[in-house]
Amino acid sequence: MHRVLISAAELAESLEAGSPPLVLDCRVRLGEPEAGRRLWEAGHIPTSHHLDLDRDLAGPPGEGGRHPLPTPGAFTAVVQRLGITPGRPVVVVDDMGGQLAAARAWWMLSCWADHSDVRVLDGGLRAWQGTGGPLVLGREPLPEPSNWKPHYDDTSWVDAGTVLTGRDMKVDARSLERFRGEVEPIDPIAGHIPGAQCRPSAANLDDDGHFKPAEQLDGELPDADAVIAYCGSGVTACHNILAYAIAGRPLPRLYVGSWSDWIRKDLHPVASG
Repeated sequence: MHRVLISAAELAESLEAGSPPLVLDCRVRLGEPEAGRRLWEAGHIPTSHHLDLDRDLAGPPGEGGRHPLPTPGAFTAVVQRLGITPGRPVVVVDDMGGQLAAARAWWMLSCWADHSDVRVLDGGLRAWQGTGGPLVLGREPLPEPSNWKPHYDDTSWVDAGTVLTGRDMKVDARSLERFRGEVEPIDPIAGHIPGAQCRPSAANLDDDGHFKPAEQLDGELPDADAVIAYCGSGVTACHNILAYAIAGRPLPRLYVGSWSDWIRKDLHPVASG
């Protein structure tokens, strides 16, 4: 699992090769449903295709939180539409160091759908432009559809009932202020799951927006035999799971519904501070 990142230079070289990877642009602006596509159309890595957080990487909000998993059938339709096959490498990109939809796309394709070669562009679009990588305008023609039917590993995620048992360490990827309950800009109740530890996803990155070295992450990430990763709605938590992969650690399971699901039922305890 160490090779879950690709550098901008490596990506540029691979796009010139005879069998280039499929590049998926996962940029998103929370609260602006069409922003990701607009950003992609205004300038994207050549040959890349837009992958939408709300339409492609999540089911309808409600039961299960703000970004529940789509049904296996719905996500299979997405991977087939984009021409994704087990034999072609996939690179996922965003402009926030992977903290949003790129990490979620990596987790869904690699951990849930069991694709063996999915990487996140380290440093994101900023790194691509920083090395002189070009951006092109407009839309790309969709690739030839595939007939891949992934085998979904439902042991890679958990629901609230599993979290409630309290046996695994819970690691919260939100900011420390949200974890403590000092602020809550999105959900109606502030705080965190009792017993959880806070590991903000931003702490996985250096000042340039690249992931910290594996050895450094290994020394910083919360350590336990079994970890459940969560956040506000199951998106930035995937960034922490990715950090565990880079560090060579066993991967946490994702609480997909995360805080937005946890607070839907009064019977779930809430902590603050």
